[in-house]
Amino acid sequence: MKPAVLIVDDETTLRTLLARIIELEGYHVYEASSLKECWKQLDDSIQVVISDVKLPDGNGVEFTAKVKKEFPAVEVIVLTAHGTIADGVKAIKNGAFDYLTKGDHQDKIIPLLSKACEKALLQQKIISLESKLQNKYGFETIIGEHKHIRHAIDLARKVAPTDTHVLLLGETGTGKEVFAQAIHYESHRKAKPFIAVNCSAFAKDLLENELFGHAEGAFTGANKASKGYLEEAHEGTLFLDEIGEMNIDLQAKLLRVIETGEFYRVGESKLRRVNVRFIAATNRNLASESEKGSFRSDLYYRLSVFSITLPALRERKLDIRALADFFIRQFSLKINRTIPAVSPGFVKALESHAWKGNIRELKNVIERSVILADEELSESLLPSDFLTDQDNESLDLTSVEKHHIRKVLGITNGNKTHAAKLLGIGLTTLYQKLKDFNLS
Repeated sequence: MKPAVLIVDDETTLRTLLARIIELEGYHVYEASSLKECWKQLDDSIQVVISDVKLPDGNGVEFTAKVKKEFPAVEVIVLTAHGTIADGVKAIKNGAFDYLTKGDHQDKIIPLLSKACEKALLQQKIISLESKLQNKYGFETIIGEHKHIRHAIDLARKVAPTDTHVLLLGETGTGKEVFAQAIHYESHRKAKPFIAVNCSAFAKDLLENELFGHAEGAFTGANKASKGYLEEAHEGTLFLDEIGEMNIDLQAKLLRVIETGEFYRVGESKLRRVNVRFIAATNRNLASESEKGSFRSDLYYRLSVFSITLPALRERKLDIRALADFFIRQFSLKINRTIPAVSPGFVKALESHAWKGNIRELKNVIERSVILADEELSESLLPSDFLTDQDNESLDLTSVEKHHIRKVLGITNGNKTHAAKLLGIGLTTLYQKLKDFNLS
């Protein structure tokens, strides 16, 4: 694809001549005689704008700042008159790629234009990549309308643009790594690495080596020096999952890094520095653990400056269908299979299940069901414990009432006033039952 250039100049003869020179070099060229006309044509398909300083409806120097604000990947080259070099310097401060003085610009424009286009195309690729990453890992990928999950998303959105360390709390499988990725890719560190480490997957000495790296000869088999995850995550984000499993001695070393950015590789005396944002996650009660002395209280307080609790799936039953539909589409595409129908019994079983493994468990169950299905996803495809759940629940009058209220709320899309009318009870009574049954 040929790079596109937009020339803005009210001198028709000069503009036409310049356009012809640039076209002969293989560029797409667009012309405008004013800033107003320029704005009508300017979009992300343009790589470079060549603008005169003095125009009928404005100044090219101020115009440069506006272009860079609205279209950061577009490069601007300013054309100045003789004796107005100060305009060119100011334009560069406003974000211009460079400036040329009219009279000698025709000989210098092509080499300069080539460099400007190269930079613009690179910036556009970066912006496109960042957009794809946000679409894949951003907050828009988190499914759920329940107030608890929306509150967690709102908190995460607010803290994402900062450098504040974050502690994610919640049961296993509630989506803590998904939240950590969203926070990273919505931050100014999004172009830098996101490194995820499961602290429960390593023994103490091995985890220390993985985090801090080691010097050559630090231990048997250390034939060469090696970076750890801290250095790999420099200027990015380090996600420490299951941090409650980290050895208390290693916690002290981690605290030093969080507070000072300084650390030593294993077996090395050279002090190193990193700039890393930490996001930690745990399914443990770290406040209680710190009181018992099994987790450092100073590390807990340092991490919990901004904590976000993710709700268990059983607390947001009304989100189960939306999550199930998402996973059904995902795994149908993965195995190239179309699932024509989902039976009401299948959905009922999903909504009645305890989901001790939360979203991770739901994802696994859906994958298994899609693989087994012939024409319909039915309750017969579900693991045996689902049927046990339903049988036990059907024998319990309280569970039957709870299930029926949940079903009616599903019919009314969560409208409690409408649900109360369908149930034939007062709205106050419904709210009391929702409280008793831990529904919302």
